Amino acid sequence: MTFRLGRIAYVTGLFIASAAFSSTTVVLAEIAPGGPIETVVEQRDFGTWLRDFRIEARSQGISEETLNAALTSLKPIQRVVELDHKQPEFIQTFWDYMDKRITDGRVKRGRDLLTKHATLFNRIEKEYGVQGRFLVSFWGLESNFGDFTGGFSVIRALATLAFDPRRDDFFRNELLSALKIIDAGHISVDRMKGSWAGAMGQCQFLPSTFARFGKDGDEDGRIDIWNSLPDIFASAANFLSKSGWRKGQTWGREVRLPKSFDYTQAALDISHPLAYWHHNGIRRINGSDLPTADMKGSIIVPAGHRGPAFIVYDNFRTTMVWNRSILYAVAVGHLADRIAWQPKLKTPLNADDKPLSRENIIVLQQLLSERGYDAGPSDGIPGRQTREAVRAFQQTIGMPADGFPAPDVLEAIRVGNR
Repeated sequence: MTFRLGRIAYVTGLFIASAAFSSTTVVLAEIAPGGPIETVVEQRDFGTWLRDFRIEARSQGISEETLNAALTSLKPIQRVVELDHKQPEFIQTFWDYMDKRITDGRVKRGRDLLTKHATLFNRIEKEYGVQGRFLVSFWGLESNFGDFTGGFSVIRALATLAFDPRRDDFFRNELLSALKIIDAGHISVDRMKGSWAGAMGQCQFLPSTFARFGKDGDEDGRIDIWNSLPDIFASAANFLSKSGWRKGQTWGREVRLPKSFDYTQAALDISHPLAYWHHNGIRRINGSDLPTADMKGSIIVPAGHRGPAFIVYDNFRTTMVWNRSILYAVAVGHLADRIAWQPKLKTPLNADDKPLSRENIIVLQQLLSERGYDAGPSDGIPGRQTREAVRAFQQTIGMPADGFPAPDVLEAIRVGNR
């Protein structure tokens, strides 16, 4: 059988994926939009790969006992590759993302758990400076408070991804880290379960993150992020603390922007003291003044100028060290606020809040590049380069330059190309 994969993987909106791993011919496919498929054939055999990997693992000091337990009769998981290469048809809107993650039930349960484990959270905050409501928020978003930690064998999943050429170096290192965790006696091979991508435990750490930041919070000689709450929260708090978390500070807040606001200033890499933003008409969402604290903040509009606006602080950036998604970081902060009895977001849902499909984002990227705006690769992913190109185009035609790839932007550039 053949296994097809590509940096751009759309053929009439469908991803091509099939795989066999024993004596496999791997076909690497670059699918250019509207163009031919270029293939490079490479013979790969999982058994040979595993033998070579075992030699490398042994050279790094991993014991034969661990290697035998973890790698004997190891087989890849076809479903893992399918999940790794699957791309959703639509990008979630801001409101879809938030509504699915911050439910009344999750907020209530978070409050109950914050109260139930108050002694533990107080101890963790004193040691690491991370407030309990934020740890509960991460906990809720990562694993629904421990309900969903993943049912895949971490070793099998990582071996599958390490064999797959797409990101083999990254996952090879994660697999080595996972074996070292087992070798150190923290958990057995059969109990090391996680997501299809190898994220483990109730805080969903990758093995390399575990190795760098895992903490034995209950002092039993092992780090158990699957079952021990002291270990889970000490590890999470240690990660956040070492990543720059500011003790006693919050993440940000919803704000009201003046009608004259220059949306080119809405960017994480633009930061000013709160007094500056206040002087330029930024207010809390209820109309009151911003805090007078000696802090800097950035304005973000994750749903574009029609959606809510936020001023965000250093702890927001630290949250993005955990997960690079702006939507994820807003969700963590807002869920933590709701757990602390703060209100829901005030900006109403816009009726025109419709997502662009990945296919349409590819079209937008192509049209922007054709017009001289460097939107980066036409891959259907609206990353920073694409957003900057959108912003530049919006400025040219007099639209609010929020950099948001909305349907009206695609329509405007299509009209301009006619």
